[in-house]
Amino acid sequence: MALHFEGLLAIVLFYVLILFVGIWAAWKNKNSGVEGGAAQSESIMVGGRDIGLFVGGFTMTATWVGGGYINGTAEYVYLPSYGLAWAQAPFGYALSLVVGGLFFAKPMRTRGYVTMLDPFQQLYGKRMGGLLFIPALMGEIFWSAAILSALGATLSVIVDINISMSVMISALIAIFYTLVGGLYSVAYTDVVQLFCIFVGLWISVPFALANPAVSDIRITAVKKVFQTPWLGKIQSSDGWMWADNFCLLMLGGIPWQVYFQRVLSASSATYAQVLSFLAAFGCIIMAVPSILIGAIGASTDWNQTSYGSVPPMEKDESDMILPIVLQHLCPPFVSFFGLGAVSAAVMSSADSSILSASSMFARNIYQLAFRQSASDREIVWVMRITIFVFGAMATAMALLTGTVYGLWYLSSDLVYVIIFPQLISVLFIKGTNTYGSVAAYVFGLLLRIGGGEPYLKLPPFIYYPGWKQEEKVHYVTKEVEHIVVQKFPFKTVAMLASLLSNAAFSYLAKYLFESGTLSPKYDFLDAVVSKHSKEIMDKTTLVGSDNIILAEMAPVKPRIGPSMANTFMNKEALIDDGETSPESNN
Repeated sequence: MALHFEGLLAIVLFYVLILFVGIWAAWKNKNSGVEGGAAQSESIMVGGRDIGLFVGGFTMTATWVGGGYINGTAEYVYLPSYGLAWAQAPFGYALSLVVGGLFFAKPMRTRGYVTMLDPFQQLYGKRMGGLLFIPALMGEIFWSAAILSALGATLSVIVDINISMSVMISALIAIFYTLVGGLYSVAYTDVVQLFCIFVGLWISVPFALANPAVSDIRITAVKKVFQTPWLGKIQSSDGWMWADNFCLLMLGGIPWQVYFQRVLSASSATYAQVLSFLAAFGCIIMAVPSILIGAIGASTDWNQTSYGSVPPMEKDESDMILPIVLQHLCPPFVSFFGLGAVSAAVMSSADSSILSASSMFARNIYQLAFRQSASDREIVWVMRITIFVFGAMATAMALLTGTVYGLWYLSSDLVYVIIFPQLISVLFIKGTNTYGSVAAYVFGLLLRIGGGEPYLKLPPFIYYPGWKQEEKVHYVTKEVEHIVVQKFPFKTVAMLASLLSNAAFSYLAKYLFESGTLSPKYDFLDAVVSKHSKEIMDKTTLVGSDNIILAEMAPVKPRIGPSMANTFMNKEALIDDGETSPESNN
């Protein structure tokens, strides 16, 4: 394949533009937040808590609208065995933002947390916070690796450049401007990237529809022409599995640091809610061109195109249907913008995931678990180092691991079955403690891993009702693979079991210790009898008054002294607005 100069030029120009905007945002906001007395580390993690509606709306939308989102939506609409009925991401993630805005954004922002893990460490202690960091970190790193891997494969096929080179350059640019500007660079580049995605894809759609090789998508939606109708359908036997996957997207899309980083950077709790609702609308709008491109791919006679007579599906290239449509069904000057949009979309996701992972490590692991007296300068350097390390890890996985998508699917499931029920417990259920949290972690992990993971060739050891074995044929190698398909909604059942076990074991432990059935010396987690020990992050100081509440628009002030109280909450502007910390509920 000859080098696609238009595509290469598009990618170079878009990368230069994004790098320029990232550096400019870092320079423009270098003193934001810090001038008001906030620590520089918090300014990197959550900006100056002054993200407005315009930039905030874009960066909140970019929480999910990235390379995986636009490519994955087009792929599922294109695939004959799925179709639009199974393209759940646009509606699932949009609803996750609505649910997050209604129930989770306000309590998290009002209490002034800096990362998603703060309430867990505040209530359950640093050891439990470390355990919950594992699935959260896995989700962020594997997500970054998956989209970088997709970018490398796309560019190698469309532009015919080396995979390793394209992945490394993309990762280095994202890492560089994230290192320089933190959340400000991520937020401002999100504006440019979403604009590129929107314009690039919408410009391409009319030209692709007008291509002579493309049939009327209104006809192919309901009638078989080149393949089964792209609207797709849900068989009655697949209903529970469809509902399980939809709940995974809708509820499992909430407990991610990339989402709460935007929530906690909003200038007020009300703004955080509004941004969530705006982003939900943005998710739907940004999915429309991807849906249309998937439908165009399903309506194309590929024998009439420069792609060749064999459809992408039969070359195992369904995951690249969007860039294939851009290159082979659109004029060169149109694919110029479209390819830039694809690369911009990938960087839009990778930068925020890397920043989220480094924020959680620097604050919740390094500072709160090991170095409570660490200076702000030290935390900033830990963040910078981990941004580079996590970015390098994601890049290495993208280049070296063939099962990176399987790893991401499994880790995103663990976020749903482990972190989501813990988040509900810590924010809304009174009386939960570390014993319940540990039990919930174990139950959720076992029930999810027990169901197996076909992408990782991980066999199940729990066969849920309705399971069946299916044959999967690889089009290129003709290899037949036997996989176990779990029709039962075991992911949602695992999540509910985790939630119930947290409450049940918490109340059981509380009863056993407070009734004297168990001696206080057996309270080895210091969760009931020794409730106010140093292990639970100095909670006596943290919640010394029932009226210690954060103002919605309270500025972030530096810590005073070594107490961990100010690590979680700003006590410089305290009002009683009806919100309480998780600990005051227990």
